[in-house]
Amino acid sequence: MLRIVEHTATEFATTLRALEHRGEADLSAVEPAVRAILEDVRARGDAAVLDACERFERRRPAPLLKTFDGAAALARLAPAAREALELAAARIDTFHRHQLDRGFSYADGGATLGTRVRPVKRAGVYAPGGKARYPSSVLMAAIPARVAGVRDVVVATPLAGDATDDSLLAAAHLSGVTRILDAGGAQAIGALAYGTDSVARVDVVVGPGNIYVACAKRLVSGHVKIDGIAGPSEILVVADRTADARVVAADLLSQAEHDEQAYPLLLTDDAALAHAVALEVEAQLATLPREAIARASIERQGLALIVADRDSLAAVADRIAAEHLALHVAAPEALLERIDAAGAAFVGASTPEAVGDYVAGPSHVLPTGGAVRFGAPLGVYDFVTRTSVVKYDPATLVAQADAICAFARLEGLEAHARAVEVRTKR
Repeated sequence: MLRIVEHTATEFATTLRALEHRGEADLSAVEPAVRAILEDVRARGDAAVLDACERFERRRPAPLLKTFDGAAALARLAPAAREALELAAARIDTFHRHQLDRGFSYADGGATLGTRVRPVKRAGVYAPGGKARYPSSVLMAAIPARVAGVRDVVVATPLAGDATDDSLLAAAHLSGVTRILDAGGAQAIGALAYGTDSVARVDVVVGPGNIYVACAKRLVSGHVKIDGIAGPSEILVVADRTADARVVAADLLSQAEHDEQAYPLLLTDDAALAHAVALEVEAQLATLPREAIARASIERQGLALIVADRDSLAAVADRIAAEHLALHVAAPEALLERIDAAGAAFVGASTPEAVGDYVAGPSHVLPTGGAVRFGAPLGVYDFVTRTSVVKYDPATLVAQADAICAFARLEGLEAHARAVEVRTKR
């Protein structure tokens, strides 16, 4: 049953505080094992990756880096599935083209200043291959890279070697993926980050995975850029008396069925609605194919917080800083303006989170655990580098020389000052 906590309850403050710190997952338990795998991959390359695959995946892929016939895989799909993938790919591409940054340049007297933007050369996309395949995540992570101009996009995922791979290979084809790294886990992250004989080192690693993948991404950060450390997925449904309890319950369960650790959260200023939603959750759970997973999520992390008023809805939602924020309230746009921290906002009762998961267009790869306070959805900007460009003419350098030299000597850096004076005092 969905746990309900009212703002008048003694445990409200501690419950909210725990939610604020939900992202502080302890990776220390797996770090020694992950560090050993990464060090082995760095030292032995392909052999270490293959040994880890044999140990953890009970298989030894050959070759490790594969080309693939994604067009044939797409053709083998049922028409409805094929059309859904094609629709999603087109819409994701369209959305992310709006994120393209051309850089800028401007003249400031005799100085020319600007920023140059270039795509990275290679990107790695991790696609989980455990409990379920998510071709949508391949689309959502690889298409922004392709739009950015990345020429070599590698998807890391353990292939099953049968028709169950078709949806993933089709998604890779539609996303412009160049090759498949047939491995999962920390060993795949290590191969992407450090490079091996068969796998060229990438510049960016993105995509969600289990705790071993998350730990590996944290450990290789600095060798490569990463998109973040993904934790359990989450939804915060903010609802008032205008909300439909059946619809709210359905939204909560759409998140709960992801995995047992997912966070299905309700925030409302209407106690009657909270209790009605709790009953609806129980009724709808009984007919879900993934009932066991969804029920575990509801019982472990499911929560309905009841606050006093609309002002509190905004304030508490901002403190929770949810990955997915669904607004089932009157004047939802106005409330959204008062909530700064949210990964993806689904505005109004006609906008289920599922549209964002599949066909809306924005990437569904989002910060979790409150990291939206400083993070952002995966986008084109994750796959580019920026260079500051500075050009002075001689007269402008002379005009600013005294200020530059004074600043340098203020910091005790005489050679800095002399590097200016050797140009200006001849």
